[in-house]
Amino acid sequence: MTMSVRLQKYLAEAGVASRRASEKIIQDGRVAVNGRVLRELGSKVDPAHDQVSVDGHLVRLKRKLYVALNKPRGYICSRYDPLERQSVSKLLPKEWTNLFTVGRLDFNSEGLIFLTNDGQFSLRLTHPRFQVRKKYLVTLEGPVEVEQLAAMTRGVTHDGEKLKAERTRIIRRNNSQSIVEIELTEGKNREVRRLFESQRLVVTRLQRVQIGPIKLGELPTGKWRTLTEPEIKSLLPSGATDGPA
Repeated sequence: MTMSVRLQKYLAEAGVASRRASEKIIQDGRVAVNGRVLRELGSKVDPAHDQVSVDGHLVRLKRKLYVALNKPRGYICSRYDPLERQSVSKLLPKEWTNLFTVGRLDFNSEGLIFLTNDGQFSLRLTHPRFQVRKKYLVTLEGPVEVEQLAAMTRGVTHDGEKLKAERTRIIRRNNSQSIVEIELTEGKNREVRRLFESQRLVVTRLQRVQIGPIKLGELPTGKWRTLTEPEIKSLLPSGATDGPA
């Protein structure tokens, strides 16, 4: 069984242009399928069997990649930085220049982050409506109180924005240091740190240890691995058609 896709989507996923720009390319008569020029935007192609060309040049879908990385502290998630700080892209093979991070971990945070060239996969994991849980281990200065964590799960306002933890749990606590496990679904900018700041708690280490069902596990700091097909499917909604290709 094969699956057909709209021609403009095919061109976008092949890296020719955005979907909207691809529509104009089709309407301008620059696209041929199996040697026949198609101008209809509703046209569909079978990626496994049809040959698509633009201006006479054959175009193919890019292989989709899904990578899990244990981000070290002191790295940024953006590929380019005016301050010339180290980017996580430097930890990957040089030929993977088209990968982008799924969400962010800030400069001083560490742990599990995904990289991909699949925009639908990224949207699935970052948009609040999908409620994908992310779990963090947070080390704090001094003791933490149960009521402080309860306030975070009820929801707090920080810099005029509502923040909320889905779940918190004390892993270890003494007079000098506390370790707390916290789960979120929205992933607003610096949300974990801001939640603790709202309770006047000082974060000394922040590590993401799980995204959805995928755990950081024993992946060494600074190292990466590709996600397995079952792992990718576990992160996508049932029946999704924009998974690995």
